[in-house]
Amino acid sequence: MTQQDLQFIGGARRSGSGAPLSIIAPATGAVIATGAGADATDVEAAVAAARDAFPGWAGLTPGARSDLMHEWARVLRARAAEFAAIESVNAGKPIRLATGFDVPGTIDNVAFFAGAARQLEGKAAAEYSADHTSAIRREPLGVIGSIAPWNYPMQMAGWKILPAVAAGNTVVLKPSELTPLSSLLFAEAAVEAGLPQGVINVLTGTGVEAGQPLVAHPAVAMVSFTGSTAVGRQVAATAAGAVKRVHLELGGKAPFVVFDDADLEAAARGAVAGALINAGQDCTAATRAYVQRPLFEEFVGRVADLMDRVTLGPVEDAETDMGPLISRDHRDKVSAMVEQARGAGAKIVRGGRIPDHTPAAGSYYEPTLITGAAQDSAIVQREIFGPVLVALPFDTDDEGIALANDTAYGLAASAWSRSVFRTQRAAREIRAGCVWINDHIPIVSEMPHGGYQASGFGKDMSAYSFEEYTNIKHVMSDITAVAHKPWHDVVFRAE
Repeated sequence: MTQQDLQFIGGARRSGSGAPLSIIAPATGAVIATGAGADATDVEAAVAAARDAFPGWAGLTPGARSDLMHEWARVLRARAAEFAAIESVNAGKPIRLATGFDVPGTIDNVAFFAGAARQLEGKAAAEYSADHTSAIRREPLGVIGSIAPWNYPMQMAGWKILPAVAAGNTVVLKPSELTPLSSLLFAEAAVEAGLPQGVINVLTGTGVEAGQPLVAHPAVAMVSFTGSTAVGRQVAATAAGAVKRVHLELGGKAPFVVFDDADLEAAARGAVAGALINAGQDCTAATRAYVQRPLFEEFVGRVADLMDRVTLGPVEDAETDMGPLISRDHRDKVSAMVEQARGAGAKIVRGGRIPDHTPAAGSYYEPTLITGAAQDSAIVQREIFGPVLVALPFDTDDEGIALANDTAYGLAASAWSRSVFRTQRAAREIRAGCVWINDHIPIVSEMPHGGYQASGFGKDMSAYSFEEYTNIKHVMSDITAVAHKPWHDVVFRAE
């Protein structure tokens, strides 16, 4: 256990002014760091630092910002093992996941936005009116207040910070108070790479003590929030009072639609990987497998067999496939949802237990496969955020797509078939921000991530994310040098 300064303001670590925090390792229950949390005083200091840094950062050329971000990517590559180790311990991720997914994905994001900083797009300057030249300017908003969740701490820090700073904004990030350690290192690495002090600030604190004051701060031009739909509504309501721009990436309940001509082995493996990644603590995780009836029993049997092979264990062990949930409280919530489904008549085909072969102080839960649940049940309709997959049969293609859409969410989905016509229909008709075809989960920096409906609005990653972090300004210049414009006559006539 180490005492740490858990705030990063104006380019340096400092202690917070709020209540004490303890950072827990989910795999063991051990306290790995302690420090003072952030409160409104720290929010004020961080916003002031970001506001002071904004003119200089926004005034740099895109090329200068790009060069600094490329150096940032280089620093992160050199420190990749350090980041993977802290991400694994703090977030309870198997080291294989941290080294193969979280850390390289974030570094790739930095490299992508380093290039994208020089590619801010707008309509071509031209004479859309015969008497004027029109041009588009993309201008940064100012100070961005970002709130990130605990499930992918480093990646979410990147998703929040990178498009904002590439476009010339400055950022105050509040990571989850459960998993702040990699976000603090991420900001330190930016300063090491040469980004000016105050461009990126990190506040470790609770939603009440730090999050709410950040959202409500009058100098924060925009709020970007990733988390639950319930909290997202509160963030939106607070921001609406100040007519403040909001980007929300909220919950998900991703359908996994398997048509009867699908490659069964590919679908089964995809379902297990898609359901169990990060112990199911992924808003795009496969949670509802709808399988056309001719394949249903075989699919369930194969998924159950594959789940039996998943190894739970210490996160530092390269042989561990799945780590713990983020906390014992969260594990107990997942367990309660499974027990509720069991009590309502659903069949627990695999799992459904807290394992007895993992550390008692850890927050592990077995990979779980459920059948026989009602479509309107909580286990089918509500986000579980754990390693739980519900499989249900369907008969017609119409029914499969209708069931996929039968939820309040719309973040991600997948469709499995050898028929391009079936998969393209699914891609058109499933209401989700991302539809994978014959796969589930992969992301790339060049493509956007964001949802429909109760899953929020706006995009992370890709050049599309610049729509969230820039203002569009139209500049219209007269090219005639004529004092008397013909359009004046509709207003007044004077010779």
